[in-house]
Amino acid sequence: MIEDKTFESIDYTKEKLTDNEYDNCTFIDCTFSEHSISNLAFRECEFNECNFSNALLKNTVLNDIQFKQCKLLGLDFSVCNSLLLSMNFSECNLSFASFYNLKLKETTFSSCNLQEVDFTETDLTNAIFDNCDLKRAIFENSILEKADFRTATNYTIDPVINKMKKARFSALGLLGLLRNYNLIID
Repeated sequence: MIEDKTFESIDYTKEKLTDNEYDNCTFIDCTFSEHSISNLAFRECEFNECNFSNALLKNTVLNDIQFKQCKLLGLDFSVCNSLLLSMNFSECNLSFASFYNLKLKETTFSSCNLQEVDFTETDLTNAIFDNCDLKRAIFENSILEKADFRTATNYTIDPVINKMKKARFSALGLLGLLRNYNLIID
């Protein structure tokens, strides 16, 4: 186990991670893209300006993780170890990622690109989508109770097929809740 260490500007597509467990570590400007980090454990870690695009996450432990300004294109978070899974995202590009059937209660997405992200059957109770672009993001049978979409844009969410009790939206964002009904709103 590696604890309390900072890793900077390492290309893990060329260098191998030296351990299977990382606690309270910081990774800055590291590359994990199209590389397997399956079966590794990260607890209370922070990733800044890292590239994880198309990395493999099978059974990866992500507990109390902060992603800041990271490129996370096409990541399939649904195959992570779901026990104690908790993450927050700030200024990240998560386009084409999948959170299918995960419990992401109280997750914060701040200033993130979430275009075409799959949130099908995801529990996003109390999640915050602050200044996020949700163009073509998929919400089907999702739990969005008390989620905050007030500053999010470009979403299409069907209230009939999602649980949305006490979810928050701005008046300007109401069109995203009605788009599927083919209404004309002037």
